[in-house]
Amino acid sequence: MTEVEVDSNPDSQESSSAMLNRLNFRHLYHFWVVAREGSMARAGQILELTPQTLSSQVAALESEMGGLLFRREGRGLRLTDLGLRVQSHADEIFEAAEALEQAMEVPLESRPMRLAVGVSASIHKLIAWRLLEPALQLEREVNVVCETGRTRYLLSDLGKRHLDVVLTDHPPVLAHDSGFRLHELGSSSMMLFAAPQLANTLKGPFPANLEGQPFLVNAVDAPHVSQLMQWFNDQGIRVSVRGQVDDSALIKVFGHHGMGVFAAPAMIADEVCRQYEVECLGEVEAVQDRLFAVTRSSRIHNPAVEAICARGTQNHQIKSDERDE
Repeated sequence: MTEVEVDSNPDSQESSSAMLNRLNFRHLYHFWVVAREGSMARAGQILELTPQTLSSQVAALESEMGGLLFRREGRGLRLTDLGLRVQSHADEIFEAAEALEQAMEVPLESRPMRLAVGVSASIHKLIAWRLLEPALQLEREVNVVCETGRTRYLLSDLGKRHLDVVLTDHPPVLAHDSGFRLHELGSSSMMLFAAPQLANTLKGPFPANLEGQPFLVNAVDAPHVSQLMQWFNDQGIRVSVRGQVDDSALIKVFGHHGMGVFAAPAMIADEVCRQYEVECLGEVEAVQDRLFAVTRSSRIHNPAVEAICARGTQNHQIKSDERDE
């Protein structure tokens, strides 16, 4: 809480700015080399400066810091407590600068590209992989950072530029001036699944054979859940909600162990059956799982995000026959 208050305080920002203007980074760098070498003479050879010049620059930095940074010890120098603290910060500054310099030597097109993605917890993980796949197939290396959670929290991180894109099946209502843009990536009908021991107990045709059966639902307000429950009602079928789980993969694990019937997009039916050793009970074409990407603006600067959003442009409707791909 304190950090937020300090960061948002104009007086604090002005104080930090004044400190940066007052601190001479050349003097700090020369001090850092002297501290590392332990001698003005050796540091002077590295920096191609006379010991007298270095001594005056260290003295100027001491004036800025308000205290001595070195004490004479024989023919060498020993850091004071203040000098040790300043050296610790200087280590971080200049080691980071050296790493940046090395990174800058690599051509831009050869540098790994960072992709920070927020994935709604209600999206099936196999679907998330398919949505990310176009970005991971780029010739340039992509380093992926994934965060899962509820869409509203992910959008907050997107607005703070902690994320580059949010993948969701729960399209937010975006104001015209929100700064976000919604990209539809596709949709899939839903399929119902059950463990073999449960499936073998079901008698009669689908979907009437689901009457009174235990059902597992997603607990993060995924749109397909309310649509499915309405579909059951329209079919005159009553199911018994046995579990509410906020993770799509965990629902499948529960389903694998026979806790109840569960739903997943038809486009990943083969993978769900293979990975979780369950059986398909039937397809619900009336219920669609729609998928979206949310970006910060209409203009996308990250090629990996562009590749993800381009999938929706090229393949607006994800057809069920993709299951066999």
